[in-house]
Amino acid sequence: MTTRAPDRLFVYGSLLDEAKRREILGRAVEVSEAQLAGFERRRAKYFYLVAADGASTSGLLMLNLTHSDWRQLDAYEEVPELYTREEVEVSTSNGPVRCWVYLPTPRCISG
Repeated sequence: MTTRAPDRLFVYGSLLDEAKRREILGRAVEVSEAQLAGFERRRAKYFYLVAADGASTSGLLMLNLTHSDWRQLDAYEEVPELYTREEVEVSTSNGPVRCWVYLPTPRCISG
């Protein structure tokens, strides 16, 4: 059974760094390891994901995010210019979890 977790975000780029997360949110947040199947991590000016058969991307799941956190994260990720926030399912040690992920816009990829 998949757990629905709208207060969770799968991160795979600069937000893997705890110092960066603290800088953006002004606090530490709990994280756990996760895998996103079907996507490959790439980098132009920014990290981004593209759908790719057989690929899997390792990252972290940021947990218990608040409305304020989402405002700050969306601003940091420049939604909707550079990224959009999409719901996905990731694999964790506790099983599959629904969460959000930032996926690139064409501007992000060409930047």
